[in-house]
Amino acid sequence: MIEIGRINTLTALRETSVGFFLGDLSDRKSQDFNNDILLPNKYVPDTLDIDDDIDVFVYTDSEDRPIATTLTPSIQRDEFASLQVVAITSAGAFLDWGLEKDLLVPHREQSRPMEVGQWYVVFMYLDGRTNRLVASSKISRFLDPDVRDLYVGEEVQLLAYETTDLGMNVIINNRYKGLVYANEIFRTVRPGDPLIGYIKTIRDDSLVDVSLQKTGFENVEPNAQRILATLKVENGFLPLTDNSPPEEIYKALEMSKKTFKKAIGTLYRERKIVIDEKGIRLV
Repeated sequence: MIEIGRINTLTALRETSVGFFLGDLSDRKSQDFNNDILLPNKYVPDTLDIDDDIDVFVYTDSEDRPIATTLTPSIQRDEFASLQVVAITSAGAFLDWGLEKDLLVPHREQSRPMEVGQWYVVFMYLDGRTNRLVASSKISRFLDPDVRDLYVGEEVQLLAYETTDLGMNVIINNRYKGLVYANEIFRTVRPGDPLIGYIKTIRDDSLVDVSLQKTGFENVEPNAQRILATLKVENGFLPLTDNSPPEEIYKALEMSKKTFKKAIGTLYRERKIVIDEKGIRLV
């Protein structure tokens, strides 16, 4: 079955003056050419022959007919991505997603009016009424509230999408909503940034707290090693102490002050460093 909005592996069935027609032989009815999809000449590889399989992205053209391309878009159906607005019309905002035909965000699907040149995190879906691919910036309604597949300590893929008073709302594994608290963010994070995170807490209300660093003892050892490596590069001394501002610690080591204190405590107990008023030194 050919899926609009996704990459499909299709078979080259016949060549015409405008390009190759492709089909899914596993789902093909005898002599039924109605579902064949055109791959225009400009996307046809020189090596493509009849009966060859080819990976193509299937979407709809300006007349809402399915069409194939060998270009890879920045987003596929039922996914989230950060895309830039390139035009505004009476129909809505149009986003650059890497294909010739821009992706529409109807006005009703905009959480706030979009502006040309700005980037927005959106979800792309197939409109069942029009059979068109459209996007929405109303992120929350596309997130799965059932978080039973997640577990504390798990490494996850994140996409930042909204700044709040509490911190940064993130999309976990292209599916769930999470929150990184503002006091646990030690570098600049903007909506649209992809991140690696770790599940910190799954609350009774199914809300998920996420950390950008490993928590507990697992976070100490690699960060202790990072401090040792940085000390060696800096001739055995770093002008950082328990009283250093968190921003200075993150700038030098890319870790929180809390993690820094745990790590140097471990190194001190192992007698690998000494701590004085000016900073830490290799033994």
